[in-house]
Amino acid sequence: MDSTDIAFAGAAEQARMLVAGTITAPALLDLYHERIARVDREVRAYRVVLTERARAEAKAAQERLAAGERLPLLGVPIAIKDDVDVADEFTCYGSSAHGLPPTADAEVVRRLREAGAVILGKTSVPEMMLWPFTETIAFGATHNPWDLDRTPGGSSGGSAAAVAAGLAPMALGSDGVGSIRIPSTWCGVFGLKPQRDRVPMDPHEDARCGLSVYGPITRTVEDAALFLDVTNTQKAPRGGFVAAAARKPKRLRIALSAKIPTTMVGRVGRAQQKALDGAELLLRDLGHEVLWRDPDYPAWAVYGHVLPRMWRGIYDDVQHLPHPERLEPRTRALARLGSVISDRQLDKIRAAEATLATRVGSIFDDVDVLITPGTATGPSRVGQYQHRGGVSTLALVASRVPFNAIFNATGQPAAVVPWGLDDEGVPVSVQLVGRPSDEATLLSLSHQIETARPWAGRRPPVS
Repeated sequence: MDSTDIAFAGAAEQARMLVAGTITAPALLDLYHERIARVDREVRAYRVVLTERARAEAKAAQERLAAGERLPLLGVPIAIKDDVDVADEFTCYGSSAHGLPPTADAEVVRRLREAGAVILGKTSVPEMMLWPFTETIAFGATHNPWDLDRTPGGSSGGSAAAVAAGLAPMALGSDGVGSIRIPSTWCGVFGLKPQRDRVPMDPHEDARCGLSVYGPITRTVEDAALFLDVTNTQKAPRGGFVAAAARKPKRLRIALSAKIPTTMVGRVGRAQQKALDGAELLLRDLGHEVLWRDPDYPAWAVYGHVLPRMWRGIYDDVQHLPHPERLEPRTRALARLGSVISDRQLDKIRAAEATLATRVGSIFDDVDVLITPGTATGPSRVGQYQHRGGVSTLALVASRVPFNAIFNATGQPAAVVPWGLDDEGVPVSVQLVGRPSDEATLLSLSHQIETARPWAGRRPPVS
């Protein structure tokens, strides 16, 4: 196995290699540092790469490995999205409006370190994690490893680009209205939005008015399951998530739908519909019962519930910035929208979540999993929305990504499974949505699809 093969091997396989002595933790870290220095000049997945600090962590991990210590991620490098606190490193949120470095790790980072992970760096985001593209005035644009003229997506664009380009085996993302699933789709990697409260959000509890969660972006389903095993705060499936992913799923009843949620404007592209049609054929071949059935999306769901929560969450977030005057104009525009939503209105909006979850979730009275396109179309070109305001940008980008945000509002888990490439060589995916707290079924089904249609060996041209 050469250095490139090792870089693309994934976190779980690297953990096994470290235990077997196939590679050392310092050598694995050096491999990624070398690749980042060479490849990330074009991709710009990282806002900052940790060097000496990471080397010290890798050296300590190797000493523990040599002493016979065994932890799930001991010595494995992990990239962290730049909206998550790493002690003594700036959390910039894609902006120059940020404050001083935090003095402590976020709880999810603490748990990753406890499992033995080496923190490799912090990945790029759009300002305040607002957009399905990763471009900022403060730090520039991140590019898609499959097509450098296009965005990797957002807001976890740097995390997805890093994993896709072989610049990290696993990356932490956050997902408030699709921010893990969108870039994972367009970068051709596996992305999982866990059940709300599955992964700890401390010290940013209730982020985006309860819409946002932390989750993994990985090369394999096993890697995502491993992430859940070391960060989970809730009841786990029998034997843990890695065991659940490895189990063959029972015969499932699966609904497919290309319906765009009511009041949203958009059209599903040919490649995205083809992926959904292909999923139907494959799932039938795998023995599952497959039917076409649309969820009951209320007319008020997006503009009366999801977006007001997002806007108010943006407003609340910018109130904690020491230099809000440095924010980009369209960020300030969306924050102003959030400022008109009073606490009383917000309470009323959030009280409707149970009704929304019941209506959308009613499809699970009769099926085990819902499958939709990962996105409606492919990614925008870098700079395509550069001179637009906040509202017009939102209106234009929403048509590309209509299938994701609704499930942030309901809180249930959802994952995107890489499917193939469109006519322009950019990845497409299908989105798997599960019952509340049922990541186990999503992981098991995703692994079954992965076995039938392997994707982890695909490498983008830039790699």
